[in-house]
Amino acid sequence: MSSDRSEWFKSSYSQQNGECVEARRSEAGLDLRDTKDRRAGTLAFTAAAWSAFLGDVKQDASRSV
Repeated sequence: MSSDRSEWFKSSYSQQNGECVEARRSEAGLDLRDTKDRRAGTLAFTAAAWSAFLGDVKQDASRSV
């Protein structure tokens, strides 16, 4: 499901203490992995699933203001 053509990257919001996730674009959408344990595997999201997830996060954040 993931593509080797895309490199892993960290969010600009990530701290430098290793407590973050890395992401890469894939043919299907987006892959995520734990920076501290890269061999543990990845979570793969389709583009539609990732977009829905971000929409829910943004909606929840606006409710807590």
